[in-house]
Amino acid sequence: MNSHQQLNWFRSSYSGSQGDDCVEVAHAFGAVHVRDSKERGRPGFVASSAAWRDFLGRVGR
Repeated sequence: MNSHQQLNWFRSSYSGSQGDDCVEVAHAFGAVHVRDSKERGRPGFVASSAAWRDFLGRVGR
C-alpha cells in the first residue's frame, strides 16, 4: 500500500471549480505531503512543516 493513500488529502480553496487543476495537500507529523490531483498515482513531494510555513508565507506576500 502506498503511504499517500493513508493520508487525509484535501484541495486548496483556490482550486478551479472543475476540479481538474488542483494541488492536494496532506499534513503528517512534522511534514506536509503535496501531489497533483490529476496524477495521484505518481509521487508527489514532502516538505518539512517549517519549510511549508516558510513557503506559504512567501507566497502570501
